[in-house]
Amino acid sequence: MTTEHAKARNIEGGSLVRLYNRRGACLCSAVVSEEVRPGVLQLSTGAWFDPPQSGLSDVSCRHGNPNVLTRDEGTSRLAQGPGALSCLVEIELYVGEDMALDAFSTPAISTECG
Repeated sequence: MTTEHAKARNIEGGSLVRLYNRRGACLCSAVVSEEVRPGVLQLSTGAWFDPPQSGLSDVSCRHGNPNVLTRDEGTSRLAQGPGALSCLVEIELYVGEDMALDAFSTPAISTECG
């Protein structure tokens, strides 16, 4: 996001922000740069999906996975290629409770057979 865009939302580089639209919301760290067009945000892919504990409705992913913001629909019935993966979002400074990431934690595995 550009400096002007960030200032209007009280966001600084490194701030924890919430990107959201009607499909979902994710948390990520803001980078302020003049290398994107005004009003445009870039969210890189590759973050592991990390949903919060149930009951937290303002965030779909704690780790910045853009798939919670984009459509999950192929390009046509014949070619199921991905769409452009661009979408409209809003951005705001995240002021909610701290949430630890679980995407890299080892899951609990039962050793009982049965």
